[in-house]
Amino acid sequence: MSRNTGPNRGLFTGIFAALLFAATLVGACGVLLESALRAHAPVERFGGAAAVVTGPQSVERRMKRLGSEPEAESRRLAERARIPVAAAAKLRAVPGVRDVVADVSFPVVLSSGRAVTGHGWESAGLRPYGLSAGRAPQAPDEVVLSRATGARPGESVRLQTNGTSHSYQVVGVVGKGPGAAFFTTPTATALYGHPGQADALVLIGGDLDERALREAAPGGLTVATGAARGDAENPAVAAARPDMVEISVSLGGVAIMTALVVVGGLIVLSVRERMREFALLRTVGATPGQVRGRLVRETARIGAPAALAGGVLSLGLGAAMHGAMVREGVLPDGFGLSLGPLPVLAAFAVMLLAAVATAFLASLRVSRIRPVQALGEAAAEPARLSRWRVIAGVAFLVLGLNALGFSTTATGPDAAASVGGLVMALIVATALLGPLVARAGNRVLGRAARTVAPVSGRMAQHSAGAAALRAGSLITPVALAVAFASVQLFAHSTVAHATRGQAEAGNRADRIIVPAGPGLPRGVAEAARRAPGVTAATPVKRTTVIMPVTALGEQSLQSLSARGVGADATATMDPKVTSGRLRDLRGDAVALSRDVAGGHDVGSTASLSLGDGTAIKARVVAVYNRGLGFGDVLLPHDLVAAHASSPLDDHVLVRGKDADLRAVIAAHPGARVVTHDAFGASLSREIRLQGFVNQVVVASITGFILIGLVTTLALATAARRREFALLRLVGATRGQVLRMLRLEAAIVLGTGVAAGALIAAVTLPAFAAAVTGVPLPWAPPLTAAAILACVAGSGAAAILLPARTVLRRQQ
Repeated sequence: MSRNTGPNRGLFTGIFAALLFAATLVGACGVLLESALRAHAPVERFGGAAAVVTGPQSVERRMKRLGSEPEAESRRLAERARIPVAAAAKLRAVPGVRDVVADVSFPVVLSSGRAVTGHGWESAGLRPYGLSAGRAPQAPDEVVLSRATGARPGESVRLQTNGTSHSYQVVGVVGKGPGAAFFTTPTATALYGHPGQADALVLIGGDLDERALREAAPGGLTVATGAARGDAENPAVAAARPDMVEISVSLGGVAIMTALVVVGGLIVLSVRERMREFALLRTVGATPGQVRGRLVRETARIGAPAALAGGVLSLGLGAAMHGAMVREGVLPDGFGLSLGPLPVLAAFAVMLLAAVATAFLASLRVSRIRPVQALGEAAAEPARLSRWRVIAGVAFLVLGLNALGFSTTATGPDAAASVGGLVMALIVATALLGPLVARAGNRVLGRAARTVAPVSGRMAQHSAGAAALRAGSLITPVALAVAFASVQLFAHSTVAHATRGQAEAGNRADRIIVPAGPGLPRGVAEAARRAPGVTAATPVKRTTVIMPVTALGEQSLQSLSARGVGADATATMDPKVTSGRLRDLRGDAVALSRDVAGGHDVGSTASLSLGDGTAIKARVVAVYNRGLGFGDVLLPHDLVAAHASSPLDDHVLVRGKDADLRAVIAAHPGARVVTHDAFGASLSREIRLQGFVNQVVVASITGFILIGLVTTLALATAARRREFALLRLVGATRGQVLRMLRLEAAIVLGTGVAAGALIAAVTLPAFAAAVTGVPLPWAPPLTAAAILACVAGSGAAAILLPARTVLRRQQ
């Protein structure tokens, strides 16, 4: 028994490390989920408010389901819904309310091109900001600027809102807060451009009767108190929360499934390596229950501290992932981080339960067999897989093929969502049927190994074939690493490549006017049309619309990327219209991409909600193919601008090779002209930022898989010291054993790589066909080579380095 102490301790260390990393990863996903559910945007401007009343923040509709009653679904609004100022009358009557301020916000561009936010002077007292110099504005041409702008009282500045710039006299400076400009209330209302409306009604007072307040608020309005005031101040945080919940839940599910495969493989390997020990226990009279109990208790003693330590470390990893997402712009500024005990407890419970359950299942077979049979099976592996394992493996294989069939028929987000389930189903099938895969790979690659080195190759093929169960356990993490990294990276690269290709192929503009700040005022497009040499100038404004999308007979409420385009869009863009005419896009018309058109044909009516939640019945005038490059929905520019939080345009497409736009740029600070290639480069950077979450997922999951892979291979190799000693006793030299191991590693790792590559080769074309219409994924060769080199290199090192150490000790 003492001779088994080394390998067992090594296996226990490996299981501890795998559980530690798994719990860290699962807990980090829990941190992101808790932050999305609990955290609010910081309360800044509304710090002096008792409550804030805003317009509706979500859209809810009942969606049709196959074979069941319609279900209610809701989606968060991306734009701010305005509120009628007349609603303030009822709110003032609520006990405890001293005043109601109609808060408005609008973009203001300084002469330097820097953008700040404009408000009425009444809003300055909500924080309160406090004047550090000068006085409050009293005339229409007076303004108070924040100290961050560098302005001083007495200066004259030119400010630009949604039109031509005007000269204002700086009469005061506020010392707190970010860049802001405060005007008189009538001036701010005029610059806001929506008479009788406001972004929010801010209530000033002491202890408010919240029940009376909610009853006084007209139907559909939202009342925010306490920390929720931050979400009313910064709706981008609230809008990002549902997406973050979806991302963290998806990442957490993948992390748990990956942990089950990796940790489960290690536990099964440890049980297999200890077959002799369990056989001796059964021979000396141990009952099956005693054997199972011993294994489960040992796993619990290892798993409890590992899962607890991993849960604690997950708080740091989750905070790091959250910070990286905020820095890269994936999450909006102000998206708070919430750290609590729940992710730690969840990671501890999930991973400990998974480890104990896996150990119990692995112990069933070894504890049930008779003592004499146990000794025999400890010396040689059974030739066949158990019936339940074959049945379960075939079931997951069928499940994966069904998911593959769904991927080929689905479009857009549905196709992307099915990829993760498809990969995991095929990986679980590979894990269950691993010995069969190992034997098939051994027949093919073993023949090649014998050709390269007849003696060592034959030894390698025999060793790999005689231990198919062990080889199957080693193949699974290899296939998982290759398949997961390839599918995640190449699915995004396929979408990014198609997006760039569609945008470039459909861009007919010769010049593009882009802003240095948040956007361009409407006057830029109008001035560009009058510039010499310009034949067309199309303002483009991005937004998000909410619309029911039908796929496979079921409806789901989805937030879709949309663009508002000018009337001359046909001259500057080509979204590849397949039916209808883009020139009819005016009034309440809409053009849909093929991915979301569903049953909507040209002439039909589509029900959708604009950025601020306004529901419209839009007449479909065109269906187009280039939805990745131009968004899923195209709307008239004026319709989008009227229902957007900001009136500014994202860019202006200009047609005219000899266009002279110098006067336009000079009249609008912050605007600049870029070429077709430069605009494409900025689009590529934007796509890379959108893929940052995918990169975080790949780095986290693949890193954990590689840790499990190295641990599994190293421990499996170190546990073969008896086999190596026997080979040396029968005359094999140290060099021959190492050559055998190199060839055996090539057989096992090659089989695992081939299995993972086959899963990716099945998945990616189906995804590409559903998303781009062509079953050709975009896989950069250098990235593919890096994946294979990383997996194969780390696997080979994990096999050969421990083997060298063992052989050196046996000399």
